[in-house]
Amino acid sequence: MKKWSLIGTTLTLSALLLTGCGTTDSVKDNNATQTAQQATYPLTVKDATNKEVKIQQQPAKIITLSPNITETLFALGLADRIEGVTSNDNYPEEVSDKEQVGDINPNIEKIISLNPDFVLADASSLGTIEAGLQQLRDANITVFVVPTANSFKETYDNITLIGKVTNKEKEAKEIVTNMKEKIATVQEKIKKANIETRSVFVEASDAPDIYTAGKGTYMQEMVDLIDAKNIAQDGGEGWFKIDAESIVKNNPDVIIATYDYVPNIIEKIKKRDGFDSIEAVKNNRVVQVDEDTTSRTGPRLADGLEEIAKAVYPEAFK
Repeated sequence: MKKWSLIGTTLTLSALLLTGCGTTDSVKDNNATQTAQQATYPLTVKDATNKEVKIQQQPAKIITLSPNITETLFALGLADRIEGVTSNDNYPEEVSDKEQVGDINPNIEKIISLNPDFVLADASSLGTIEAGLQQLRDANITVFVVPTANSFKETYDNITLIGKVTNKEKEAKEIVTNMKEKIATVQEKIKKANIETRSVFVEASDAPDIYTAGKGTYMQEMVDLIDAKNIAQDGGEGWFKIDAESIVKNNPDVIIATYDYVPNIIEKIKKRDGFDSIEAVKNNRVVQVDEDTTSRTGPRLADGLEEIAKAVYPEAFK
């Protein structure tokens, strides 16, 4: 069982329920007004903690403490400036060449020893690393906390924000444009296939503690964008626990598992009590998707949407 899958799911579920409170209006306004212009340093930008962070010069030695931020930095063309990553980072392949500075509990002493001038963290991890981030600030290292994204718009905003503070606004704009174009292409394929709307159940963890996505999550948005129906959309806000009986009662056309820490999870789902009556099981539409592309709110989130679409409407992509 992958340690990060279990810990990450717990953190993600908690963070997604709370993130609405963590992202300030000022950060959103900041993101919305950014343009693809050359940054001028020193640059002062408010981060997710509502701090006015003064960045003296273009970051040259960066530590990233979240996989989605790491993927964004690589996509922006900043691979040569990344000094350290967490052990949870696995994309792109070149990330394996970078120094590791811990997992969800970063090694603050090691970070300081690498002498970075810029550390990027995600707001979802503040509960466990806030004290450590203050140690970095006390060591005169610039720390910038990126808001946790719960939607595609917030993902676009974060990519734009990271582009702004690293002087890569043009590249950030191109990434966002490409993501939007990919989503539009996926939607067009589904529209042309003219398939009747299918109901979907998305599970983020295995029984007995089955968690799913409700309103206000990027996963709910994914299901909406591909013209499908989430059977759990009226069950609650954010990510919440659901019992197996409710899944059977709602009888989804497709069941999607977004985790990989359980071997043979597709067959295990099919063998749950009562699941043999579900349309998804009867029609062999229980699908496991890539955990990273469908959960990391970074440049590959559009790829994740395409994977979800292929799981629900495979005929549209033949």
